[in-house]
Amino acid sequence: MAFRSLLFVPGSRPDRYDKAGGAGADAVCIDLEDAVAPDGKEAARSATVAALDGRFGVRVNAVGSAECAADLEALAGTAPVFVMIPKAASADDVAVVRAATGTPLWPIVESAEGLHRAWEIAASPGVAGVLFGGADYSADLGCTMEWEPLFHARGVLAAACARAGVELLDVPHLDIGDEADLIASTRRIRAMGFTGRACIHPAQIGPVHAVFTPTEAEIARARRVLAAFEASGGGAALLDGKLIEKPIIRAAMRTLEHTGEA
Repeated sequence: MAFRSLLFVPGSRPDRYDKAGGAGADAVCIDLEDAVAPDGKEAARSATVAALDGRFGVRVNAVGSAECAADLEALAGTAPVFVMIPKAASADDVAVVRAATGTPLWPIVESAEGLHRAWEIAASPGVAGVLFGGADYSADLGCTMEWEPLFHARGVLAAACARAGVELLDVPHLDIGDEADLIASTRRIRAMGFTGRACIHPAQIGPVHAVFTPTEAEIARARRVLAAFEASGGGAALLDGKLIEKPIIRAAMRTLEHTGEA
């Protein structure tokens, strides 16, 4: 099943690991990068390695930094659910991390250079999905994080990830108290082709799941579409007076993937 949600927990707060792991997110990522002060990196790294029990992914520091090298060395022989690569700017960045770990990789595209290389990053061997780092991206461009300035980047990433057949998560909604806008903006990204959204607080998980979980009506419709297609022997079919073609079939299959039926 695709990740509908991914919850970050600071690597410097091992007292929060278990709470994050039980918060209900589809994935939980211990963050060794932005959430950890420079003088706390070593302690966070040790705590993270000790906590890897099959529940957590890890965001390492940026490729090329001494901290990233230390992260990858510490993770050798461990089994995080995935490794997240911040500030990914090329397929070479992904390859560096892949050479050090055999776990699924999640590069974060959060710069103009990263967006320029998005197609190759998404299609790199070992990549399971991409996260849009909208906050850093907007800082790199000098734009705001409103919908319109980030629309182009989201569209490029949606196409790149669809072509590569990998998942795509959106930047977390930074205003924890504005649930209405969280829901509205999450509906927009789902409509664009995103498969889920990162979260920075457990309270965001429920609303995000509600958007990315197909409704009973959507599931029932998808089942009817596939049944009609199968009854036609794989040829053209009609359902409720409408022609069912391959794009409709693919959409129905994606809906049922969330239920484990496809």
